[in-house]
Amino acid sequence: MTDVLNIAAYKFVALDELPALRQRLLDAASASALRGTILLAEEGINLFLAGDAAAVRDFVAAELRGDPRFADLEVKESWSAATPFRRLRVRIKREIIRMDRPAIRPAAGRAPAVDAATLARWLDAGRDDAGRELVMLDTRNGFEVDAGRFRGALDWRLSRFGEFPAALEAHAASLRGKTVVSYCTGGIRCEKAALLMREQGLEHVLQLDGGILRYFEQVGGRHFDGECFVFDQRVALDERLAPAG
Repeated sequence: MTDVLNIAAYKFVALDELPALRQRLLDAASASALRGTILLAEEGINLFLAGDAAAVRDFVAAELRGDPRFADLEVKESWSAATPFRRLRVRIKREIIRMDRPAIRPAAGRAPAVDAATLARWLDAGRDDAGRELVMLDTRNGFEVDAGRFRGALDWRLSRFGEFPAALEAHAASLRGKTVVSYCTGGIRCEKAALLMREQGLEHVLQLDGGILRYFEQVGGRHFDGECFVFDQRVALDERLAPAG
């Protein structure tokens, strides 16, 4: 049976009164017997939760989308036979994904994105609709890339996302004139990465909307070799968004 609903979601949005928000979400998630992690920062929210399907969806509807700041929160779903988290944690952080570049503020405006179906078509052709060479840039840690990646994607062997700015500085020249699509697990890292690349003067940069999880959901495993590493007890998901192995 696969009756445990797992969700992943994030949103860059200006937040204040974080302790009160933390307590509200902690109380509601605890009351619904949800497990996982919710990260809060002044720049937004990032969460991975699992539990009974009705309880998870009620939490999303009432506690998240019921808050005007999260009304359009996009949630990615997958299923498992058991809850892949040991406990519930709601934490306040400096950033919901750490880059140490405070000038990069996605809440002020997203980088352009490409949807899964369009990307798959571009990968079929090896070029975008303008005829430019297409480069897939993996913004995840090296051990995540080792579990699976888009075929031929660039891998800068990051050990943490905070290393991305320095890696970009070292490799930016090789990306000029090409269409660069940054991608990650669920979209949060590649969104910041795309904004930084545009700030550094790269003109044709896009993020993969919703990351690998949304791509698997909408397209499957076309052009992707291996599985998608996830930071819970499932370890990796296959193209059906089921635990691999």
